[in-house]
Amino acid sequence: MSFNSLGLSKPILKAVQEQGYSTPSPIQLQAIPVILERKDILAGAQTGTGKTAGFTLPILELLMQKPIKKESFKVRALVLTPTRELAAQVEQNIENYSKYLPITSAVVFGGVGINPQKAKLKKGVDILVATPGRLLDLVGQKSVDLSSVEFLVLDEADRMLDMGFIHDIKKILAIVPKKKQSLLFSATFSTTIKKLADELLHTPTLIEVAKRNTSAQTIKQTIHFVDDSRKRELLSHLIKKGDWHQVLVFTRTKHGANKLTKQLEIDGISAAAIHGNKSQGARTKALADFKDNTIQVLVATDIAARGIDIDQLPHVINYELPNVPEDYVHRIGRTGRAGNEGEAISLVCIDEHLFLKDIEKLIKKDITKVIIEGFEVDKSIKAKPLSKRGQQRSNGQNRSQKPRGRSGNSNNSNKDRTQRR
Repeated sequence: MSFNSLGLSKPILKAVQEQGYSTPSPIQLQAIPVILERKDILAGAQTGTGKTAGFTLPILELLMQKPIKKESFKVRALVLTPTRELAAQVEQNIENYSKYLPITSAVVFGGVGINPQKAKLKKGVDILVATPGRLLDLVGQKSVDLSSVEFLVLDEADRMLDMGFIHDIKKILAIVPKKKQSLLFSATFSTTIKKLADELLHTPTLIEVAKRNTSAQTIKQTIHFVDDSRKRELLSHLIKKGDWHQVLVFTRTKHGANKLTKQLEIDGISAAAIHGNKSQGARTKALADFKDNTIQVLVATDIAARGIDIDQLPHVINYELPNVPEDYVHRIGRTGRAGNEGEAISLVCIDEHLFLKDIEKLIKKDITKVIIEGFEVDKSIKAKPLSKRGQQRSNGQNRSQKPRGRSGNSNNSNKDRTQRR
């Protein structure tokens, strides 16, 4: 089936074609007709499934069916995202798909000056993409009017809740009109997500293109057991031996990301770190350099990586396993996107075996274990005690309680909300 059969107008179809797409993805195939019927949806989809176009294209179509004169500070469609990078990516997609339409859009997030954002909103925009914190700042300064919102999208809702935005989201829901079309997208469905969906959505259509909390079938997953003290050495060995480029590496903390980046540079591997303590300019440059292959490795924390959208990213490395198993699904979902094959490798020390057990239980799969010659585990090393298992939540709570396994440290990545906007 082609996009021509989904009920989209010629200007939108022309823009889609220019982006190189001819056949809709499963999420687009299911979501677009339902949204065009003005129904609420609850969509479960992994990253890389084309969900941004899945809600952008029908919203553009519906906005064009009922054009109205723009008013200062007012917006007609609001898209909430958890991170700056994802917000920028979504807004870029909206610009691409609305190329031949008289539709205006804007993006607002923290970490950059607020005055240029105010100036754009003063003219009135059709679609606003925002992170929750900065949006509420603008509401408080009377620089955005949400009273005319017709469409509300919560993109990566599970991640927003993980990042502590639930109170901000509830404040926003209290401001926007009760009568609107609401679309909620989430890679995982926790109890908290289901509760939010019950509050927000009106008789929603459930759309799922992958089983809940499962990893993509196009991703080859491998575990390398290795002593913590030799992780960096093994990582450099794998990158050099395979002549890998565009390698996304995950660490648990900002401090760990900075340290690993410096070590890789010493090993002769070009790398950059991306996390909440980096300025927006530094994050944007690192991501751009990574996308155009100027650097081989991008070292990221979970939160910062949410805006990375590369269709053919070949390698994701878990330098440290996440202590929350759902985060493993999010991490490796950066590869194997849009039908492409990808590889996800996890370097696991003895302190992380319980984390691995939780991950395999969640994804209902035993991940292949491969020992690399020369990097065999020292069996005399004993695991250090982890924090109480009860601190590992499955519903987005207690995220700041990180265990201090041998591959972790005490540098807590949760600071004030401004770093998350």
